[in-house]
Amino acid sequence: MSDTLAGARVALLEARMESELASLVRRHGGDPLCVPALREIERDCAPEVARAIDALAPGGALVVLATGVGLARTLAVADALSRGKALRDGLARATIVCRGPKPVAVLKREALPVHIRAEPPHTTRELLLALDAVPVADRDAIVIHDGGAGPAVPDALARRGARVLEVKPYAWALPEDTAPLRDLVHRIIDGRVDAVAFTTQVQAMHLFAIAHTMGLRDALAAALRARTLVAAVGPTCARALEDLGAPPHVVPEQGNMGAMIVALTRKLTAAP
Repeated sequence: MSDTLAGARVALLEARMESELASLVRRHGGDPLCVPALREIERDCAPEVARAIDALAPGGALVVLATGVGLARTLAVADALSRGKALRDGLARATIVCRGPKPVAVLKREALPVHIRAEPPHTTRELLLALDAVPVADRDAIVIHDGGAGPAVPDALARRGARVLEVKPYAWALPEDTAPLRDLVHRIIDGRVDAVAFTTQVQAMHLFAIAHTMGLRDALAAALRARTLVAAVGPTCARALEDLGAPPHVVPEQGNMGAMIVALTRKLTAAP
């Protein structure tokens, strides 16, 4: 059998990269069903950004970047406060730790340094391991979050004696119109979807939250376990799906969308 999705209907819950992920599915012979499970909401983080700039001013601070989009928004907010140069100067004097490649790209565009990079698959676990080698006691530590804004990194830094400042440039919310998500729940339960590809844990949580409001949470979990193939882009997403009762059938070794679709294609090809 050829290495192709062979027309399989693959549900995609990505919002920001929907077109790119849909194109990957099409290139592998699949039929993408795009149903965004979240939307990005910009937060009023100007006070947080101002405090971070003040903490960076003396030099010697630690900056932890979980997101490229969040860093870009932080820079834009600083520009709006007429403090963009102060932020960039402060970042140039700080020790910068990046969770993944996206903040690295923003830093390179700004001609700013990258000192430490977490290892693949770029989850919180790898980020914490990278931070283990960095002295943090009695040091200002600025954490720029992604939309999930989990407490693991700030809490770990605080336990080690850092003065932690958090910047949360955006948050994830449910789409304003949840009708497509409700329809997707029915499609999965009815067996009208061959696979679902999750790229963040928030997508999984939102899909199950919608199913819960419909009284169909258990039915959704059962369908995802027994009939519909579930792909998770990486271990963090996979753990969330396990906790929700729908452990993924596919988790690529490399935590990116391309590797996930290739792995899903191979799984579907090998299915009887």
